Amino acid sequence: MNLNATLLGQMITFALFVGFTMKFVWPHLMKNMEKRRKKIADGLAAAEQGHRELEMARRKATDMLRDAKADAADIMDKAHARGNGILEDAKDHARSEGARMMELAKQDIEREGNKAKAQLRKDVVKVTMASAEKILERSIDESANQDILNKAISEI
Repeated sequence: MNLNATLLGQMITFALFVGFTMKFVWPHLMKNMEKRRKKIADGLAAAEQGHRELEMARRKATDMLRDAKADAADIMDKAHARGNGILEDAKDHARSEGARMMELAKQDIEREGNKAKAQLRKDVVKVTMASAEKILERSIDESANQDILNKAISEI
C-alpha cells in the first residue's frame, strides 16, 4: 500500500464529501439557520417592542392616575365649596326666619299689650266708677254709667 495513493484517495473522498455537503446539505442548514436567526431576531424585536409598550403603558397609567387624583381633588374642592355655600344659605335663611319670627313675636306682644291696656282701662274705669258711686252713695243708671265709661276710656 502506497501512502500517497491512500492519501490521494482520502483527499478525493473528502473533496467529494465536501462537494456533496456544499451542494445538498449546506443550503438546508443555511436556510434553517437563517430561519432560526430571523425567528430569534423577530422575538428580540417583539420583546423590545413589548418593553417599550410596557413603559408607555406605565407612563400612561401614571399620567391617568395623576389626572384622576387632580380631578378628585377638584371635585372635593367643589363639593366643599358647594357645602359651604349651602351652609351659608341655611344660616342666612335661619337668620331671616328668626328675624321674621322675632317680628311676629313683637307684633303679638304689642297686640297683647294693647289688649291688656284696654282691659286695664276698663277695669280702672269700673273701679273708679265703683269708688265714685260709693262716694256719692247713690247709683247712677246703666246708660249714664256706660256714657261715663266710654268718655273715661277715650280720655285715658
